[in-house]
Amino acid sequence: MAQASSEKLYREAEEIIPGGVNSPVRSCRAVGTHPLFITSGQGSKIYDVDGNGYIDYVGSWGPLILGHAHAEVVAAVKAAAEQGTSFGIPTAREVELAKMITQLVPSMEMVRMVNSGTEATMSAIRLARGYTGRNKIIKFDGCYHGHADTLLIKTGSGAATLGIPGSAGVPPDFVRYTLSLRFNDLEQVATVMQEQGDDVAAIIIEPVAGNMGVVPPKSGFLEGLRHWCDETGALLIFDEVMTGFRVALGGAQALYSVRPDLTCLGKVIGGGLPVGAYGGRRDVMSKVAPLGEVYQAGTLSGNPLAMSAGLTTLKLLSEPGVYDQLEERSSYLFDELSRLAAKHNVTSTMHRVGSMGCLFFTDQTVMDFDTAQTTDTQRFAHMFCAMLERGVYLAPSQFEAAFVSLAHDKEDVDKTLAAADEVFKQI
Repeated sequence: MAQASSEKLYREAEEIIPGGVNSPVRSCRAVGTHPLFITSGQGSKIYDVDGNGYIDYVGSWGPLILGHAHAEVVAAVKAAAEQGTSFGIPTAREVELAKMITQLVPSMEMVRMVNSGTEATMSAIRLARGYTGRNKIIKFDGCYHGHADTLLIKTGSGAATLGIPGSAGVPPDFVRYTLSLRFNDLEQVATVMQEQGDDVAAIIIEPVAGNMGVVPPKSGFLEGLRHWCDETGALLIFDEVMTGFRVALGGAQALYSVRPDLTCLGKVIGGGLPVGAYGGRRDVMSKVAPLGEVYQAGTLSGNPLAMSAGLTTLKLLSEPGVYDQLEERSSYLFDELSRLAAKHNVTSTMHRVGSMGCLFFTDQTVMDFDTAQTTDTQRFAHMFCAMLERGVYLAPSQFEAAFVSLAHDKEDVDKTLAAADEVFKQI
């Protein structure tokens, strides 16, 4: 496909935007090419400045579970914009969305709106420290919780893609209270909590790790984290920015029946607009200002456009049969991709949870960051470029999920599988 206009725009962007992009993975450096510049999206498709169309499995990195430019979401945003784009003063929509979230995610007894997943996790960590009076937190290798200083240690997502374990500019003192453990290793958690549990404010985790590919929790792992938090008085924080309303209507905590103390949300609850939220136990959330002494604020928090998009999205997701449809379409796509890889003797391991999946090019059982990194990233890069030529857009990183939306129909999936059948012959 001709992409001359995208390439030209990228060269221009490189002169005035660091790396030519406003988020690192978008650069497509990990897959040896330049980024596409998109003009529009509709349903399951995106269209670039050169007039090419692609079946999109990124969906703005997860929030577009209804597809691009869903008519009801667009109408809701237009109606809200006509009344005013921002006030910095409460609106009824904030209350309505918060109420809906607490109904659909029972562990979130109170909710505070913010503007991004990073804000949500950063605020939840501060709250956990303020509530417990402790300093240390536990995270897991390969889990990405946004770009707050204290969390940029052994991260996944773009940091893994670019081969950067942390970040320059983060003072060592900022991360000295952050302990990064092996995902799915409950024995290691037990050892650390037995030795240091009285100093641990919180354990934060992606219950399904979506920033080192898609890595689900082993049976009993999340339950074990719940146990050790109960034993020591630490708070359990689920970062469901990616999995919230994606893997199930009530998120991963509903799927695995484990109740955290705090939950972080983003992506889907904004329907494609910038948004985040954190919430949880009433006694914990009551420590947030102005009720308590843990300060957090945001000028655009509860923005009426984002609230309207989120409300409409969650209402549509609450309709009967929606997640059955997602499950049917997702299982068909990812199961067939795995079968096609085996048909062409391509060594691979497929992981799927709900409508998010990842094909690793490894014969290892992928259960943590170390085993995820055994994947053949060059083979993935080859696949990315070859699928792109055939009109299928995947995440330009081995360590990201592919997302299926309600807009993907059987024709989209069949075209994707036909393209993959050709590509697997080559790689």
